[in-house]
Amino acid sequence: MTVSPDPPQVPRSQVRSIGQVLAALKADFPDVTISKIRFLETEGLVTPERAPSGYRRYVESDIERLRYVLTVQRDHYLPLKVIREHLTMIDRGEVPPGRAGLLPPGATPVDPAQPMANGQASGQVVDNGSEVAAAPTAPSPPARQPLRLTRKDLLEASGLSEAALMELERNSIVAPRRGTAYYGRDALTLATAAKRLSDYGMDGRHLRAFKMAADREIGMVEQAIAPYLRRSERRTEVIGEVLSLVLSFHAALVRSGMDKLGK
Repeated sequence: MTVSPDPPQVPRSQVRSIGQVLAALKADFPDVTISKIRFLETEGLVTPERAPSGYRRYVESDIERLRYVLTVQRDHYLPLKVIREHLTMIDRGEVPPGRAGLLPPGATPVDPAQPMANGQASGQVVDNGSEVAAAPTAPSPPARQPLRLTRKDLLEASGLSEAALMELERNSIVAPRRGTAYYGRDALTLATAAKRLSDYGMDGRHLRAFKMAADREIGMVEQAIAPYLRRSERRTEVIGEVLSLVLSFHAALVRSGMDKLGK
């Protein structure tokens, strides 16, 4: 039986704690917090090793990965889904669109004219008589862990003030998970978006209007799909499919309307 060699050990002097990582990032990102770093970890954007004691152990590549994430969030307002796609491309050796100058150190762009590394076949696909290189298969993204944020965690991760969070709660926009004092992923998404929208002058009055519109949509959808839910054994799947369709339709309507503003 062949035994795989153990991975090379990183010297202790090159390993940093989460507090040391925070200190290294603070100069460029004054708003970053330990809660924010932990949140990015739960989202699978950085995966530090764990010591036997359970403490996180960061190396330089982890810090540069965090630096990339924080930079594109701050300067380009990219959502986490897009950032995750960028990191997957970087891991494959590719350059994300328009981000050549932001690649973490050690990330080497792939020359599409060269064979793929790691023994992968380039493969050819014939499309209308012309040959194109088949894209490499992307690795599956890490499974997202459920979030369990305290009120303090939510404030730190979103950047909201206590007063702003209280206003969102008064308007039933953000709330802890039912029966608990902890906030989940949707609460963080709403709180973060509310903070960023406030930078563009959109206050609680605007957000209340969004909430009322969403409530109307929810009621309309519930009424429309009620007969299918009573008859279907796939209740959860039906709700998930309809939710995905409604969100896609709504997003396309908003994008279409915003496109008109830019013309």
